Amino acid sequence: MDALKTSLAAEARDIGFDLCRICRPWDVPQVPGRLSAFLEQGYHGQMSWLAERSHWRGAPQVLWPEARSVIMLGESYTPEHDPLEVLAQPERGAVSVYAQNRDYHDVVKKRLKRLARWLIAEAGGEVKVFVDTAPVPEKPLGQAAGLGWQGKHTNLVSRDLGSWFFLGSVFSTLELPVDATEVDHCGSCRACLDVCPTRAFPAPYQLDARRCISYLTIEHHGPVDPELRPLMGNRIYGCDDCLAVCPWNKFARTAREVKYHARAELVAPRLQDLARLDDAGFRAHFSGSPIKRIGRGRFVRNVLYAIGNSGTPGLRPVAQDLCADADPVVADAARWAVERLA
Repeated sequence: MDALKTSLAAEARDIGFDLCRICRPWDVPQVPGRLSAFLEQGYHGQMSWLAERSHWRGAPQVLWPEARSVIMLGESYTPEHDPLEVLAQPERGAVSVYAQNRDYHDVVKKRLKRLARWLIAEAGGEVKVFVDTAPVPEKPLGQAAGLGWQGKHTNLVSRDLGSWFFLGSVFSTLELPVDATEVDHCGSCRACLDVCPTRAFPAPYQLDARRCISYLTIEHHGPVDPELRPLMGNRIYGCDDCLAVCPWNKFARTAREVKYHARAELVAPRLQDLARLDDAGFRAHFSGSPIKRIGRGRFVRNVLYAIGNSGTPGLRPVAQDLCADADPVVADAARWAVERLA
């Protein structure tokens, strides 16, 4: 099996993954307790599926009892530009790095399936592949397999890739040799906690999603709490602040996959252009992008909050035009922006 594992890692690299490590499905005994505490605090907000599927997310061996190994894969999406520069351009929107080109779910899943087919051809067994959308505790499994550790911002950090990498997993019925669990290397650093504009971290290693800009701009339906809107700045889809300031990014490698390289029009798009997108225009503009899944209404809501935070009177007419939008949430955001710019 050691020879198979060596070949597996080489195949994963050839396919496009930067990291490949292995653990057991039951190597994350801490997850049920942490997940329960997270849910009891209400930190999950409107993400009801976390509670509904907690019996699976808390114990991967329950999700697929036949699995004996979990192959954890990491793939870099490190940007070529500084993602924080756009925050100083109030007339433009900040889009999270991972969403500046193709939807990573599609790209990573194809690679996982290719690796799974190779494993079956080489050694048999059964496999299942997962990338983000299934109730799999990917970050704890990633730490158990040795890809990295969950930093104080709760995301996985790697000594090889920093903070910028996607995760995927291949569950297998084969008994593959496991890797050593990674230990915490955050030390006394608080950079990710201190940079958060909405103070979404009640304590190190804890996240209150209800205050996280990534959650607010992507997962939260309806109007955002007026108290939080000014703190969102010009972030219109996701937030990279806590990832971008991590000192371990000095070891990050630029993404090999060109589909992760930013589309120029999404690095710092003009707010006035985005606000004017109708439903058809929105779907066409973001075809193949993860942004498309939140829909025009939620996206334009975010854009209008950014317009309201811009301090640019010239954008007031753009918001004014949407005060009677058919979507009541968009209309509410437009009125808020108009008042802010008055």
